[in-house]
Amino acid sequence: MNEPAHSTGLDPQAAAFLKLIGMLPPLKDVPLEVLRTELPPIFYSQPLHIKIVEDMKIPACDREIPVRIYVNSLKERLPIALYFHGGGWVAGCTNFYDNVCRSIARKSGYIVASVDYSLAPEHPFPAGLVDCCRALEWAAGGGGFLGGDGRRIAVCGDSAGGNLAAALALKSRDERGPAIGLQVLIYPSLDLSNLDTQSYRLFHSGYYLQREDVEYFRSLYLPNPSDWKNPYASPLLHENHAGLPPALIITDEFDVLRDEGEAYAEKLRSSGVDVKLSRYAGMIHGFICMPTVDASHRATDEIAAALRTAFDR
Repeated sequence: MNEPAHSTGLDPQAAAFLKLIGMLPPLKDVPLEVLRTELPPIFYSQPLHIKIVEDMKIPACDREIPVRIYVNSLKERLPIALYFHGGGWVAGCTNFYDNVCRSIARKSGYIVASVDYSLAPEHPFPAGLVDCCRALEWAAGGGGFLGGDGRRIAVCGDSAGGNLAAALALKSRDERGPAIGLQVLIYPSLDLSNLDTQSYRLFHSGYYLQREDVEYFRSLYLPNPSDWKNPYASPLLHENHAGLPPALIITDEFDVLRDEGEAYAEKLRSSGVDVKLSRYAGMIHGFICMPTVDASHRATDEIAAALRTAFDR
């Protein structure tokens, strides 16, 4: 956890990807409708084969929440892993994370449900989190016709989705909601009140996710600065982390969000929560979606193994 910031240098595959990303405009300069619908070709990979891929909708109070289901096993009563995509709470969709979820479902043998939660600025905080809560309630009921095991649920997410997964674990504990057996937080954003950690200072530009991107996303998701310290927007700031589900926290070395993810692992551990912290040396933000980067495949291996450890009892 105290590994030096520049211990290995950029992984050559990550460096090659950064060159390609450098040809794209800054995230804040791309129209939101493009960020939500058009996957840059450098992130595309041929879909992995899987037995069942089904688009469904979860009924909610005033809308239906789209969810894409991945199943690669014919067994009954499978655990359910809810996946919340990244994108700064304003972008991204299930299509962008299709192969990530296919991979986790194939490697774990479990149901993966990728949730298209509401996006800002049309739906600022806490709308997306409310949708995630509804998805958790739905999963606790077995996940509709799929017959999943509502007693064995994991919440997973990367970046903004990792923020939502962590906040959901806190909220469900605080409000005595459905039980969560594991939280998987992949380079999560966990403290939107502080963009001045060591990793922000070291990697504020030139490593894909930049400080100005986070500031832009925060302005849309949390337009009221008083919400920056809300513990469900900044889970690191919650006053009580005891009694939370076991966690796998994945960070990457060259990432502005690295330090808050590792601080959260320490806070959970000091509160008696079983935590595995896994820093991917040489990696950059978003690497799990980069098909030409070997570490992306190692990460889905690790996630699948954590799911099986949590639920194969």
